[in-house]
Amino acid sequence: MSLDFERARFNMIEQQVRTWEVLDPRVLDVLRSVKREDFVPARYRKVAFADLALPIEGGTRPETMMKPIVEGRMLQAVDASDACAILEVGTGSGFVTACLAQLGREVVSIDVEPRFVERAASRLTGAGITNVRLEVADALAYEPGRRFDAVCITGAVFEVPERFKRWLAVGGRMFVICGESPVMDARLITRVGESDYRTDSLFETDLPYLVNAGPPKRFVL
Repeated sequence: MSLDFERARFNMIEQQVRTWEVLDPRVLDVLRSVKREDFVPARYRKVAFADLALPIEGGTRPETMMKPIVEGRMLQAVDASDACAILEVGTGSGFVTACLAQLGREVVSIDVEPRFVERAASRLTGAGITNVRLEVADALAYEPGRRFDAVCITGAVFEVPERFKRWLAVGGRMFVICGESPVMDARLITRVGESDYRTDSLFETDLPYLVNAGPPKRFVL
């Protein structure tokens, strides 16, 4: 029996995303229009809308997409307008990249995994999305040479590196998940001045770390 993707998408939005206080109509419209099933591995298409962190295949280590509820909260938190320049750290499947591209003026998306970037490029082209630039880069060494109105970090960090904050324009907003598994803190960091930042705690969750961004190794004697 074939899956009714539109019904499954509707249920995801109404039963998962909305109930997690994602009410921004622009975000909900994007989640309706971007075909999530086209951004997951073929064998997971039938569970593309489940409340699950689905695997991303092809990397050198296990990686997952964020759950739809977390994606929705992130998109709502950064509040990207159609004039925004957006940086995404962790291209992954390309689904969030596609959503950000619909919300903002332009998206720069980086990932340390070349295979993820290659597959995301193909999926974005298939979806007709042209305002994205993809790069293979390590976030902990990345130098964009510019600032952004919104930054979305789609992998966790133990602590937020200062370099991440410098990517923000004044007034810009960054979504980041930090702390130690299994209870991490999703935060919105706003650059309110050249040297001043405001941090708001949004909710608790758990997410795989960016490469080399986990807790320091502890030695037991």
